[in-house]
Amino acid sequence: MSRYTVTGISALGRIIQQNPGLLVPGVTSSWLQHSRAKHWNPQFKKFRREKVIKVELPDYNLDVESLSKEEMRSHMKKMGLQPMAPSTERTLYFASTQSIFEPYIPPEGDGKFSAISTTGAKQKLEFVEKKGKSMLALRKIRSFEEDFDVNIFVEEARDIYIKAHEALASKDRHQLRQYVTERAYPDMRSNTLYKTIHWKFLESLEPARAVHVRCTDMITKENIFAQITVRFHTQQLLAIYDRFGRLMHGSEILKKDVLEYVVFEKHVADEYGTWRIHGKIIPPWMSLPEPAQKTYIKKPEVIEKTVPVD
Repeated sequence: MSRYTVTGISALGRIIQQNPGLLVPGVTSSWLQHSRAKHWNPQFKKFRREKVIKVELPDYNLDVESLSKEEMRSHMKKMGLQPMAPSTERTLYFASTQSIFEPYIPPEGDGKFSAISTTGAKQKLEFVEKKGKSMLALRKIRSFEEDFDVNIFVEEARDIYIKAHEALASKDRHQLRQYVTERAYPDMRSNTLYKTIHWKFLESLEPARAVHVRCTDMITKENIFAQITVRFHTQQLLAIYDRFGRLMHGSEILKKDVLEYVVFEKHVADEYGTWRIHGKIIPPWMSLPEPAQKTYIKKPEVIEKTVPVD
């Protein structure tokens, strides 16, 4: 074995030479001769070169913002990147719902009967029966707002109601958006162009109270919207004038008793959500409002003159 040089024997063959006991039975010494360095045929040099792919790594330290438009174009062309198309996607933000879910059905003749009468007692009993779902909805609201109190909210709702109508009368659109939702805004602004509105809140005939509470989710189970229906029985003054200063509706002298069911909505899952007016419930038994008085131009009468015939 001494006739083999060190360069002609592989590392494994050299280990086996030094330790003959490692030879596996059945393996002859001719195996050591075939473990020498293999001769590479120059004929297949091209194919051996094509087996190796040279990858050019990107320069992560390149300051892309400092490149000019032409340099950026050549750089992207070199990297095989397509030019970025302008983004056409728009973010969606749901600030309010599009309807009143599970609307409250006011009892017929509400506000006309006292609690001592038979009809008033039946209305109180129906209100107690419908209170179960409202309590469950209140529990869900308190899961987002631990200190939520209905009595405190009713006072806050009364202030929102007054400020929203004052903003509508003064035509302050920016302030009105703070107190009404995106659904209620076009309804309140409808048919108010070129009109002058005089509105004044006088007093509450009955304390405002929350009669209906509901919660719903949108898209995900954690995205919760809450709606509370508040009953207002108040005295107000309302007068509407057209663009020529003529009275169309109401009066600035006569007081009116107004019974309204106003729905307030809040995105309770939003940390910065606020309570805003979402709509009003008009029961089917409520009488229709008085139509606005309209004035027209009276056509002049045509007087026919008779010419005497000679």
